[in-house]
Amino acid sequence: MKTASVGVISALIYTGLSILISGTFFIITWRGDYSWVARIGGSLWILLLCMIILMPTVTTLVKKRS
Repeated sequence: MKTASVGVISALIYTGLSILISGTFFIITWRGDYSWVARIGGSLWILLLCMIILMPTVTTLVKKRS
């Protein structure tokens, strides 16, 4: 597998996982007594942190599997 395709595949995986986790946070806070700013800001914060954490982890795993 080429290096470019490893990067694209890993980017799709960690971006998808980050969006899924961020969306889960947003849905959980839907039932709480939180403002829209807190829900959206928290979801964006979770998205950013998940991207930072998952990027090197997923990229390494995809490289090892290819």
